[in-house]
Amino acid sequence: MALSNSQYDQLMRVYEQRQLDNEHRLRDRYQTAYSLIPALEEVDHAISSLSVRKARRLLDGDSSALTSLKEELSSLVLKKQQLLKSHGLPEDYLELHYTCPDCQDTGYIGTAKCHCFKKAITDLLYTQSNLQEILDKENFSTCSLDYYSSNHIDPLTGRSSLESMQTALKVCHEFIDTFSDEFHNILLYGDTGVGKTFLSHCIAKELIDASYSVVYFTATQLFDIFAQSTFGKKDGQASDTYEHIYDCDLLIIDDLGTELANSFTTSQLFICLNERILRQKATIISTNLALDDIQSIYSERTFSRISSNYTILRLTGDDIRIQKKLLNLGGTKDVTP
Repeated sequence: MALSNSQYDQLMRVYEQRQLDNEHRLRDRYQTAYSLIPALEEVDHAISSLSVRKARRLLDGDSSALTSLKEELSSLVLKKQQLLKSHGLPEDYLELHYTCPDCQDTGYIGTAKCHCFKKAITDLLYTQSNLQEILDKENFSTCSLDYYSSNHIDPLTGRSSLESMQTALKVCHEFIDTFSDEFHNILLYGDTGVGKTFLSHCIAKELIDASYSVVYFTATQLFDIFAQSTFGKKDGQASDTYEHIYDCDLLIIDDLGTELANSFTTSQLFICLNERILRQKATIISTNLALDDIQSIYSERTFSRISSNYTILRLTGDDIRIQKKLLNLGGTKDVTP
């Protein structure tokens, strides 16, 4: 996955600032050292003068004098280190110190991204996803099937809540495993509190950790952004957020139907979903609405896009949040999400 230009520029500005800060701190250390050790400045001047002489000899083709110049330079460097050490300063005190010594705060080792740059990408994606903290708690490693009963039968499908969740987990893992090669979307709908949002968080964590850009919004937040972009005063941050909605690798729209539905939200949802389908950008929608309600609220053409381009997963069962409260009231410590 390639970062957008604005994302890449944002990261590179961080590295450029690090380099400037490194230089500034080095200048401060020189001032401190010269004030504490006046002889040190004289040694540095001698090193500079010797280096100039060495360069001139080299340009003149006089290689015979280089050996003695190297010896003198080594002697001066050693003297400099001894002066620093004798005054309680480390030998590398007057060298550049880097946050990442491997790439020297450039972000690259040769033409390859440094490990620190890769981590910075992931950190940025987490921040921009709006999911930075929740994904530590809600992910596949904390997923439990204990809350899904084989006895709870969905009258609409004839399947148990356990079977429905097992199928959903299989689809979610396939969605992740084929994400770079195939275009898929998912609609999660059904009862309240049965893990629809949780599953979208699980997918988000896996993809962000793989350096894909994921953006999460509740439906209310999403339509507020669309309204700001349409009717409000434009600014750089709002424009970037608006573009991320269309350009991110995965957009998660949570709790569709909780917003105040009107002709504006209906048209904006169609535009958003249709544009992302055209761009082959994945979307996950979760909702408590029935399929008939989605069709009646958001129009036939929007539902047609969803039914034609989305894997539709229905989850049923008892509200997990209520189950947890009952378990806690009974004195059982809950360690699952």
